Amino acid sequence: MTAAVPGKTSRCVGCGVVLPEIKGPVHEYVESSPACWAVYSEVLAREYSDRELFAQVHRLSVDAYAVQHPGRPSPRSIQSVAVHLMGLCAVLERGATHAWARKVIAEGASLKGSFRWLEPPPSRGLVTVVQVWETKDLIEHAEQVRNWAESAWEAWAPHHVQVRQWLDCLGTPSV
Repeated sequence: MTAAVPGKTSRCVGCGVVLPEIKGPVHEYVESSPACWAVYSEVLAREYSDRELFAQVHRLSVDAYAVQHPGRPSPRSIQSVAVHLMGLCAVLERGATHAWARKVIAEGASLKGSFRWLEPPPSRGLVTVVQVWETKDLIEHAEQVRNWAESAWEAWAPHHVQVRQWLDCLGTPSV
């Protein structure tokens, strides 16, 4: 992570985690603090560095982060939250492979303007990217990503019926 501002912390507008304040980039519409975005970037770098870990958990990492950082109502944020919630539903509830979930997300992403804003829950889940970042080995990383994804999905429980309906409307993505 980039050098912290001495003695200052910041709360992430998305997931609520408090980290040392840093100056740095953030995503355009996946709203987070610079420190949270830096932590997420380090988690992704770890996943990209190991092909097996990437195949096992990367889909869940991307989906969990996106739904814990939904941003504000805009066409891109609405679509992002919808497709990433469908990805979590596909894998966690329906036992889909990550490859199949990627196809669901791609198909959903092609349907611009087809989804509506889902009011984000007050808590986006008890597990955040920080718990994944703090892991000591790849096995622990994979386990914590699964916990993170389950926590993020459960936080959005008030919208599960809608997400399942959207997913059902997509049917089975073409291979």
